[in-house]
Amino acid sequence: MKRIVFISVLLISTVVYIFGQNSVDYLLRAKACIESGKYDEAVKVLTAALSAGTDGRYLVMRGDAFYASGKFNEAENDYLAANAIIKGSGDYGLSRIYALKGDVQNALEHLNSNLNSDFRKKEKEIFLDTAFEKIENTPEWRQFWKTERYSIAGSKLQEVEYYLSAGKKNDAQQTAEELLKEYPSENVAIYAGALVDFSFERYKNVISAMSKLVLTEKGNPDYLELLAKSQMAAGNPAGASITYTKMIDSEILDAKLYLRRAECYYRTGEYNKSMKDIEYFLDIYPSSREGLKMAGHTAVAMGDNLKGISFFSRNIELNPNDPECFTDRANSFFSAKSWALAEKDYGMALDLKPDLPDVWLNKGIALVNLARTEDACFDFRRAYELGNKQASSWIGRYCIH
Repeated sequence: MKRIVFISVLLISTVVYIFGQNSVDYLLRAKACIESGKYDEAVKVLTAALSAGTDGRYLVMRGDAFYASGKFNEAENDYLAANAIIKGSGDYGLSRIYALKGDVQNALEHLNSNLNSDFRKKEKEIFLDTAFEKIENTPEWRQFWKTERYSIAGSKLQEVEYYLSAGKKNDAQQTAEELLKEYPSENVAIYAGALVDFSFERYKNVISAMSKLVLTEKGNPDYLELLAKSQMAAGNPAGASITYTKMIDSEILDAKLYLRRAECYYRTGEYNKSMKDIEYFLDIYPSSREGLKMAGHTAVAMGDNLKGISFFSRNIELNPNDPECFTDRANSFFSAKSWALAEKDYGMALDLKPDLPDVWLNKGIALVNLARTEDACFDFRRAYELGNKQASSWIGRYCIH
């Protein structure tokens, strides 16, 4: 336990030294606090940021924190102040507040401003927002939406996204083809087609299309993300790391970009760079299952099996019902030839999920090394029954007399 605490302290001090406390850092940390329901902490972080310099983004996010905690007057003040700095940035927040108050006129006025700004929300997001429930049955709301608020191409894109999220790839493809036929030079149409291509694993097509689009709309997070995902899927982690770096440099507020870039660096064998990004991410999201898993694998790849095990152990503490967390630590024990510890963790994983052929095989190998051949043969046979063909050689070697 002391080892884990020491590593956590080391991570924090390392991250602060490397990255410092820049504007995006404040925003990412505050965002994490809001996501975990720690609204007062988010307010403290952003108030500290504002004391260092006024930034409209701080005000919008602090307004979001106040809003989430039910402090609507404070939220309204921050959204109004943000609007004075960056036009349109606080309008959606103001629209939500007035909707909750039943002030239809002001709610729709600010919603209209949002839809005509660089901060416009997607139609789906608005209609799923519970803040508008109080006014959505009013005549004013219905009249507001009789006016076309989104382009036909934009609406078709949302339709494609819906079909893909529902697993209806053929419907998505048909809609995308219709969109491309009608608007062949529109970016949203090209993007819709690329989304469909990605779903069908036509990664070269996606990379070709998105490489052109990111030049026409530099910093567009949707375009950059699809390009990076396609580069990774096509086996080009080096190219994906460059794309993720562009997203980070564009100050897109998503700490997971560091985790995605860390995965790229891991794939290219740049383990120090990978760990640097993971440590920063874990400093913001210390309980992230995905982050701890990647940290463990990266530490092991760097030759520090003990550090890797400490990350995997932390993941088990946080996710005691996840068989994969036990398997990760078991594999590290297995590599270190700590057979008893490996066998125990493999057993825990199988208690949670019995249909894991590779785990049955490795558990059997650990048992062989513990001179428990009879038990190992049972595991080898289970592995073979579940589809692991490698188990047959172990059966032939130890289980046929």
